[in-house]
Amino acid sequence: MTEVLKDSNSESENRVVFTPSGLSVKVPAGANLLQTAQDAGVAIRSICGGNGQCRQCWIEVSEGNHTKHGIDVLAENISPTTEIEERVYKANPKYQGLRLACRSQIQGDLVIDVPERSQEHLAYISKSNVHRDFNVAPTIRLINCELAEATLDDNPSATENILEQLASQGVHVGMSFNLLSDLQNVVQEAKGKLSVAIRDDKEIVAVYPQFARDDEHGEPLKHTIVGGAVDIGSTTLALYIYDLMSGELLFETSAMNPQIRFGEDLMSRVSYVMMNKGGDVKLTEAVRKKLTEMVHQGCEKLDLAHNKVLEMVLVGNPIMHHLFFGISPVELGQAPFTVATREWLEMNAADLNLDLFANTRIAFLPLIAGHVGADTAAAYLSEMDSMKEQTSLLVDIGTNAEIMLSKNGKVFATSSPTGPAFEGAEISAGVRASHGAIERIRIDADTLDVKYKMIGIDPWSHEEGFDEATEGGKQRAIGICGSGIIEVMVCLAQVGLIDKGGLFVQSRAPERFDMNGNTVRFKLIDQGENSLYVEQTDVRSIQLAKAALSAGVQLLMDYQDCQSFDQVMLAGAFGSHLDPYYVADLDIIPSANKEQIRAIGNAAGIGATMALLDTAERQRIIDEVRLVQKIESANEPNFQEYFVDGMKFSVSPVAGQQNQRNRRRRR
Repeated sequence: MTEVLKDSNSESENRVVFTPSGLSVKVPAGANLLQTAQDAGVAIRSICGGNGQCRQCWIEVSEGNHTKHGIDVLAENISPTTEIEERVYKANPKYQGLRLACRSQIQGDLVIDVPERSQEHLAYISKSNVHRDFNVAPTIRLINCELAEATLDDNPSATENILEQLASQGVHVGMSFNLLSDLQNVVQEAKGKLSVAIRDDKEIVAVYPQFARDDEHGEPLKHTIVGGAVDIGSTTLALYIYDLMSGELLFETSAMNPQIRFGEDLMSRVSYVMMNKGGDVKLTEAVRKKLTEMVHQGCEKLDLAHNKVLEMVLVGNPIMHHLFFGISPVELGQAPFTVATREWLEMNAADLNLDLFANTRIAFLPLIAGHVGADTAAAYLSEMDSMKEQTSLLVDIGTNAEIMLSKNGKVFATSSPTGPAFEGAEISAGVRASHGAIERIRIDADTLDVKYKMIGIDPWSHEEGFDEATEGGKQRAIGICGSGIIEVMVCLAQVGLIDKGGLFVQSRAPERFDMNGNTVRFKLIDQGENSLYVEQTDVRSIQLAKAALSAGVQLLMDYQDCQSFDQVMLAGAFGSHLDPYYVADLDIIPSANKEQIRAIGNAAGIGATMALLDTAERQRIIDEVRLVQKIESANEPNFQEYFVDGMKFSVSPVAGQQNQRNRRRRR
């Protein structure tokens, strides 16, 4: 997290944390919230100069105890609502609970969520599904039928009439109760000519009027029946809508997970639930609401009625799984990390009170273990054939790295507590992947000149067109995102600015080093008052993260008697943006070289798609997950040894230094 400290002699400084950017600032009581955000580099949309006229700077105050930030947010920590806001609430109740940043004054510590619509530059979210030719054998099939005309002498119920006509075609099924309330209206509208959607060859789950006949072939046109594959990540949500009959991808979208405002990483969200009564309900409502909004967006784009969305297959880590279903995640925050259930779950949208068609089936892939989730199971499904043929390592790097190793038909899995450092949190200049964040970096070995590339800006900093793209340099780099942080650490080590033990080598460029409190920092990019630095504590955070991941991999290698890999697959949106060269040089994966490492995109989304479109793939992953052997890394006696070994920067030409005076000491 980046912390911007304001110069102030006031003893009543208040801390304000903005999500999802992770930027933090300290200001005196009475400071204007919009001005505070803009000074800190939080790009909140405002086109009226902050006078309350444009009404675009809506924010949400996240009340409650935020243990990760050490903040207790009370209602009185922000000024009361103004007359302008009250008028908006009355005219449009959907804004109730939100505040205009320009009309708000800071009266205490705050955690402020900036919704997507209020962000000047939306977070850069990329979870596009890689194109594949999926096998299509859906759970839904459409059958046309024409009802017998009712008479006073022969007047069966609408349900009896439909079931009898289907039985005449050799189809013996039941009728969903959820359809009864509107069934008569549909029959009347269709004049008895119906298309019925049957699930699992057992139950009618939707009834539609038949379309007019196709003049060319004389057959009724088919309805477009769709399903959604959903990846619920701790940072982002991704939705892919497919035609269930053809397997064609019709729509895809992604968004920030709104739970971020309750905690950047998984454990902070569990802490929020533990510390705040009803916190679990807030987290569940947030993710369900966002998901349904995304489905509605897809239906609107495709001009489809909600009752055409009949199947949804979800994946996510165990905490996301529990929170989505309204299951307490508290046990997952403490040993032995027991899940409520690991099985494949499915139910109708009506059972979860989702704002979707009542018979939309919501299914969730099985979990593998307490901290190895359905997202990893889905990634495994997407690469299963390849993994069974070779010695294969599958890694999803996030706040909790999930790791699978397959060799000679055996599959082991574990997780490592890498923390949020790889994603930019807990790094002094770290930010999430958003417009203006540095995503690539290079350091000249001789001159130590830095070249970098920012998200949303095509040219590199040294290339022609960079000044024009950044409005003559007015658009500064706002910080460093995850992929950039990894490259920064490797580059600093390669040019000898970091030794093998992770200490700064200040003699290499003494003019670029200074002290920030008790820690040494290196000026990476000179932007005047907004210069970007790398602190010694940042290096330490990355060391801890990479060591945890490396140790987890090494444990699985021991269990599989594995000395090397045929392939190393990096899954997830973050893994997709990593350069294999820098992953190898950071020593994240023991024994792996850049030729073996490849990104496989949003493999979790691909696995969810396979389970959505093909009933056989559903059963396949259910069966295969039961065969995976789980290892709890915290219980392994060799974990600490491997962890210590994983702290090194092997690419540094400088041996570990004995003088450690500049390390931050515990008080």
